[in-house]
Amino acid sequence: MSRYGQSAAILILTALVAGCGSATGTAGSAGSGGDVPGTGGSAGNGGTAGAPIELPSLPWPLTAFPELPDIAIDVPEARIELGNLLFFDPVLSIDSETACGTCHSEFWGMSDGLPLGVGNGAGLPAGPPREGPNVSRRNSLSLFNLAFRESLFWDGRSDSLQEQAIMPLLDENELNLDPDIAIDRLAAVPEYVELFAAAFPEDPRVTSDNLAAALAAFQRTFVSNRSLYDAYIKGHLGTLDDELIEGMFRFAEMGCHDCHAPPLFESEIFANRNIPAIDGIEDEGLAEITELPEDVGKFRTPSLRNAVVTEPYFHNGSVDTLADAVEHELGQSGLPFTDEDVRLIERFINKALRDETRAALRPRTVPSGLPVPVDGQLFPFL
Repeated sequence: MSRYGQSAAILILTALVAGCGSATGTAGSAGSGGDVPGTGGSAGNGGTAGAPIELPSLPWPLTAFPELPDIAIDVPEARIELGNLLFFDPVLSIDSETACGTCHSEFWGMSDGLPLGVGNGAGLPAGPPREGPNVSRRNSLSLFNLAFRESLFWDGRSDSLQEQAIMPLLDENELNLDPDIAIDRLAAVPEYVELFAAAFPEDPRVTSDNLAAALAAFQRTFVSNRSLYDAYIKGHLGTLDDELIEGMFRFAEMGCHDCHAPPLFESEIFANRNIPAIDGIEDEGLAEITELPEDVGKFRTPSLRNAVVTEPYFHNGSVDTLADAVEHELGQSGLPFTDEDVRLIERFINKALRDETRAALRPRTVPSGLPVPVDGQLFPFL
C-alpha cells in the first residue's frame, strides 16, 4: 500500500470524528467550492442528503474553497461588464496601445509569459515576444483568486483591489497616465458615459473611484476553483490518478503546503527564497514597504493554481520552467529530495491545479474605438 493509501483510513476517521461536513460551500456560487464530501451533498455520488460518499485521501485537513467576500456579492452585471471593457481598453495608457490585459492576458494564466512586465511604448502585440523601453522590475503576477487576498503585489503594498487598480496608471513603466487625464478621455466617449451611469446608478459619473471599482469588480470574477483537485476533494476520486496523489503527498512531505496552503495554494507569507538576482535590477521586496532590514528579499507567496501557464517564475522571472522552480524550492527546504520528487510534484501542480475557465474574456472592440491589444504574433487571426 502506498503512503497515501496508508493515510486514508486515519484521515477519514479524523474527518468523521471532527465533523468535516462543517466546511461547506454553496453549490453554484462563483466563489464557492460547492458541496464537500461528508456534508451530505450530492457532489460525490449523486445520492440523497445524508447518503455516505467516499472521502478523498489527503495529506492535510479537508478544507472547502472560501466564499467570495461581501464586496463581490450581488455586484451589478453592468459594473462587471464595464470593468471588462476598461481592462482591455488602451485608452487608459499614455500611448493608447497598452491595457491592463497586455500584462495580464487570458493566454498566459492572467500573466504575460515574460520574465519582467513590459509596459507602454512597446506597441499592441503582447505576450512573450513583447519588447519595449519601459520594463518593470518584477514579473507580472497572475490575477486568479485576487478576491481572496489580503495584500496585493509582490511586496504587499496594497490591501485594496480598488487601490491596486489605479496603481498601474501611476507607474511610468506600465500605463503611465495621469488618472485625471484618463477620466477626461473616458468622459469624452458617449458610450462610456452611458456605461458608467448603468454600472453606478447611485453615482452615475465618470470618476476615478468608479473606474477603480469597475476594474476591481471585474478582477474579482477571476476565480479558479474547478481544477481536478477541486473535483477530487468533492468525492470524484477518479479525477486524480495514483501519480497525482503521490505528487500531492510528496508536496506536503516537503513542506510546500506550509506556504502554498490549500485550497488556494498560496498564502500571505512573505519569504526570502534566495532567488537569483538579475544584473542591473535592485529590488529589496517587502523591505521597501516596511523599511525593516529583516524584510530585505522577501516577496509574497504566489498561487500555484494555473502556475503551469504563468512561466517564467518568481518575482523577477529568473527561473524558466515549472520543474526548475520546483527543484529550486525543494532545495530551499533543507530536506533531501530526488528527481522523482521533482517530477511528481511538478506533475501535481501542472495537472491537478489548473483551471482557467473563468479567465478574462477579451472583447474584439472597446468603446474608445482604439485597437484592442492582442497576442498578435501568436494569434494573428484575432
